Amino acid sequence: MTDRRQAVLDTIDRNRDKAVEFLRKMVSIPSVTGDEAAIQAFVAGYMATIGLDVDMWETDWEELKKHPGYRPVDRGYEGRPNIVATRKGTGGGRSLLLNGHTDVIPVGNCEGWSDNPWSAAIKDGRIYGRGSCDMKSGVAAHILAVEFLKEAGIELKGDVYINVVIDEEVSGHGTLDTVIRGYKADAGISGETSDLAVQPACIGRIWFQIDVQGKPAGIQQRYLGISAIDLGNKIVQAVQELEDHRVATVWHPLYPNALDSLPCIIGSFQAGNYPSAFPASAVLKGSIGTVPGEDHEGVKQSLVDKIAEVAAEDEWMRDHPPVVRFVGYDAEASEIPRDHAIVELLADTYRSVTGKEPVISGRQGAADTRFLNQYGETPTVIFGPGSTAVMHANDEYVSIDDYMTAIKVMALCILEWCGSDD
Repeated sequence: MTDRRQAVLDTIDRNRDKAVEFLRKMVSIPSVTGDEAAIQAFVAGYMATIGLDVDMWETDWEELKKHPGYRPVDRGYEGRPNIVATRKGTGGGRSLLLNGHTDVIPVGNCEGWSDNPWSAAIKDGRIYGRGSCDMKSGVAAHILAVEFLKEAGIELKGDVYINVVIDEEVSGHGTLDTVIRGYKADAGISGETSDLAVQPACIGRIWFQIDVQGKPAGIQQRYLGISAIDLGNKIVQAVQELEDHRVATVWHPLYPNALDSLPCIIGSFQAGNYPSAFPASAVLKGSIGTVPGEDHEGVKQSLVDKIAEVAAEDEWMRDHPPVVRFVGYDAEASEIPRDHAIVELLADTYRSVTGKEPVISGRQGAADTRFLNQYGETPTVIFGPGSTAVMHANDEYVSIDDYMTAIKVMALCILEWCGSDD
């Protein structure tokens, strides 16, 4: 290892306490999707204080709607800015875009949490709190990697862009708007949850809703009606059969365990509206996972066809077919080549920092990389300290050791990819 690389690692080790407190501060700022103003202001202010050029802007909702990557959402983006902070290089090096989001999912009434979800408490070498895993630790690793390179006296040749976005949990429009604004780089790294695995791919996710209409009847003469619950159970079974078929027939080398990677489930089943009334209608909601290379619209059609098939076999539904709609989250799977230079660099850097062989896998969750890969001319790989297994969970946490490893890997990747002046 060169003296320059060792100086960077020494700088990071020396600043361990600072790194932990920086992430704890980020976690302590509530930032449920739609309420990202405070966390974005904090992050932008911090990056300005370390000498980065900060571009912070609000998405023009009407302009966003014109883009083919747009998906319908219920609210606009006033008071919810995106950020790109730039460290300009001296010239002659490759550029790198570091992408991450600060919005998090709701905490509900905090039931099931051992502590305040915004406490950022430290227990057993972990930082707890909503967003600690998904994915404020990834964002913090990006920011501190750039800061500690500067503190170590490293002058980079290539430009580095730190892209911190909102609305990822609902739409990914923050990253899409970054592309629209014109930012792109020779490569990108997303700090999404990966358990420190190097992930050139992410799955897609399709939300759907199925409206079922039964035959109304009075509760005393319920035998004259047709229960939407009974019909809905047939729909649940049909969706399970579709999952079974997909698991048996869909394959991707980065997703060897299809059962884990291709969930196709009903996650919500609401029927009837009163305990003493016959359930004549039902609404079922669910989601489908997809892998790179699949026809996204074709997968949707397979669900429509499956529901039509089961309806045709039912005397009532044959004439009163369920209505399938695709509403809410809709993200396409995405990947870059396994042998892309940024993938190989991440793997080599992880190996040099940890002495372990990197896991090369596909992320079993959707990611904003789809916009950077498809529209942004920025081939992007995923690498982050959070665990996909605990994201969105009560008592969400990130390992401090993994977080520090991520900062080191990120810093050395930036150094190698962008190049430095002697």
